[in-house]
Amino acid sequence: MRKGFSLITAMVFLILVATISALSIALSSQTAKQTGDIFLKSQAELLAKSATEYALLASSGHEVNATTGCLNSINLYYPELANWTHEANISIMYIGSGLPAGCVQLGGDIATADSNRTVIIDTLVSTNPAISNEPIRLHRRTIQKP
Repeated sequence: MRKGFSLITAMVFLILVATISALSIALSSQTAKQTGDIFLKSQAELLAKSATEYALLASSGHEVNATTGCLNSINLYYPELANWTHEANISIMYIGSGLPAGCVQLGGDIATADSNRTVIIDTLVSTNPAISNEPIRLHRRTIQKP
């Protein structure tokens, strides 16, 4: 009778150890994946801020007239086009009067001249599908006066 009880106790102990081992292996692999996803998301957030500032700089340096038109969109690839991990699509919309016909214009009734040619910058950052199974996609909208 005692030998049978010891055998059952040993089997329960082995099942318990196997369950804890399987749980720890699953948890460690999940932690490694989460670390990679957190890194990609942090990189995407920084790229969204940088791309917005770049778009503001590019729109303030772009001369708006009938021949050059407006700067309506910018596409960026990070770190480079051949081997990119993040893509930033920036669309620029203008608020103001007296803008050329090619501008994406949201409103033309501006009360003060200081508010003319205000821009709304939409930045959409997404990861390369080949990098991660779960896509990371961030959207940032800002209104600025270049």
